Amino acid sequence: MNNHITTIAFDADDTLWINEPYFQEAEKEFCTLLEDYLPRHSVSQELFKTEMQNLHLYGYGVKGFMLCMIETVSRVSGGTASLQLINRTIEIGRELLQKPIELLEGVTETLESLKGKYRLVVATKGDLLDQERKLRNSGLQEYFHHIEIMSYKKDSDYRKLLKHLDCQPENFLMLGNSIKSDIMPVLEIGGSAAHIPYHVTWTHEQHEHTLEHERFMELKSIDEVLNYL
Repeated sequence: MNNHITTIAFDADDTLWINEPYFQEAEKEFCTLLEDYLPRHSVSQELFKTEMQNLHLYGYGVKGFMLCMIETVSRVSGGTASLQLINRTIEIGRELLQKPIELLEGVTETLESLKGKYRLVVATKGDLLDQERKLRNSGLQEYFHHIEIMSYKKDSDYRKLLKHLDCQPENFLMLGNSIKSDIMPVLEIGGSAAHIPYHVTWTHEQHEHTLEHERFMELKSIDEVLNYL
């Protein structure tokens, strides 16, 4: 690992704490609600189609997910769904917003080891209020110099973050579970990146190809980064 690293950024969802399994549980319940109209796997496909159509409008996060569920109910049911079904759909989203924060193994120990040696940052996508709630409830705020909640994670977003931090790309390391969002844009701008795979990944974030790069690391767990620094 480049010994010039001074700033380390962490993705939040499914890197610091559990997230995607909660979304998948919510989607499963939602698909069951609509099985009188379509098979559950077909409802799931319709929901994903709605999410992709609206991503540029709603961005990432639970609130956009809720709106997409409601729109999918209307389309799948041909506008005949009952108010009770709509209300239950909204409730699924509200429950998702109130899920407990469960830190992933090794997170606290890793942050404790890095604290004071590097400038630590959270760089995550999602809804502002929800991500702020999760970070507050995680008990991890004390470790971080800066929190960046992004609408997207493109190379331009990372350039903006580095400019704000007054950090050169060669001094920057990003850790995350998404090759598409956490790794490739950072490598593109000249930074270093470490992939920490999570056993569940949203379809939109999946990346099928093997990645090889001199500034890229594939880790099995978050604490493995300590061996490279």
